[in-house]
Amino acid sequence: MSSSTRKFSGEVDDFQVPIKAPSKETGYPPVLAYWIFGTNGDGERILRLLKALYHPRNRYLLQLDAGSSEYEKGELALSVQSERVFQAYGNVYVVGKSCVLNEMGSSSLAATLNAVALLLKISADWDWFMTLTASDYPLMTQDDLLHAFTFLPRNLNFIQYNRTRWEERQTANRIVVDPGLYNQKSAPIMYAVETRENPEAFRMFGGSPWMILARDFLEYCIRGWDNFPRKLLMYLSNVAYPLESYFHTVLCNSPEFKNTSVNNDLWYGIWDSVIEEPQFLTMSHLDDMLASGAAFAKPFQLNDPVLTKIDEHVLSRTPNSLVPGKWCPIQGTNRSLENSETKDQLCPSSGNIDSVKARSRGVELKMLLTKLVAEGRYRSCLCSKNCDL
Repeated sequence: MSSSTRKFSGEVDDFQVPIKAPSKETGYPPVLAYWIFGTNGDGERILRLLKALYHPRNRYLLQLDAGSSEYEKGELALSVQSERVFQAYGNVYVVGKSCVLNEMGSSSLAATLNAVALLLKISADWDWFMTLTASDYPLMTQDDLLHAFTFLPRNLNFIQYNRTRWEERQTANRIVVDPGLYNQKSAPIMYAVETRENPEAFRMFGGSPWMILARDFLEYCIRGWDNFPRKLLMYLSNVAYPLESYFHTVLCNSPEFKNTSVNNDLWYGIWDSVIEEPQFLTMSHLDDMLASGAAFAKPFQLNDPVLTKIDEHVLSRTPNSLVPGKWCPIQGTNRSLENSETKDQLCPSSGNIDSVKARSRGVELKMLLTKLVAEGRYRSCLCSKNCDL
């Protein structure tokens, strides 16, 4: 029996060796690296999100922050280990060591860079990296997303610039301290009375903290052959909301990467300017979500009915199952190993992991991305003072 068509049957011990590594030759779909994180009580939400996002080509790093109990972290790891599909492909990893994460402070940026470093250490075969929280959810299948990204240059960075809102939200000369950098529990950031001058050695840029970043750019941020990413990291350790400026600023101040930005993060959200946070999405937003062409949306409340609607009508996913695709042509039903005599799993048989079958949303996204990439002159504008953002 060929490695790409092996049946998922038998005992758990039969599934220790990955079935097949994804092909990386020209014309094959890319490999996406996901960091999915949450806090206390988010274990089940992370598992649901993982199943909605899963594809054997991709890499998945799951992490619960320091607000979670050791028991919950253990339950998350056990849930992943108990699924033979995840064991077979060996592409889902659970971080045992938690971190403090405050989205307003530099601990969030430190955690993001740490996740990138872990994924680079695990494997260097992925092409793009993205961060999702337990309150995010996909608006298309992985076959759709992989199809849309297949023929794109692998060095593109999908990152939303919004100078006006970023400047209104924070000023770089305001000094803050994030206790999450030195404490084991999250605490509100502290504001210093003193201020400092804005930087002269580089120009600051900002926008959305949600993005899809290319591996070669992230290698530059982590292993930087130039000192700028490290200098900026030290500067932003005392700035509020550093995730809204770090990657934007590195891109625009690095000649090698400044023309690789596409001004679209492919996320759907509704910003509430009063509370300065995104609104929770509900069934009333579904039509606008799907019409936006975005690949992901955020945030959703726990078990909101709109998630079930997305599962049924967008992902064709039944409860507690994976999303069917070219690699998993027959949708399986998950049952516990202890209580199932037939030991049915998330996907009862494996198809071709190097081939994807796009639906209408994937075709539409490919057309959108092709148009955005064709507007290459606009990418250089993003890092210009005269660019209207």
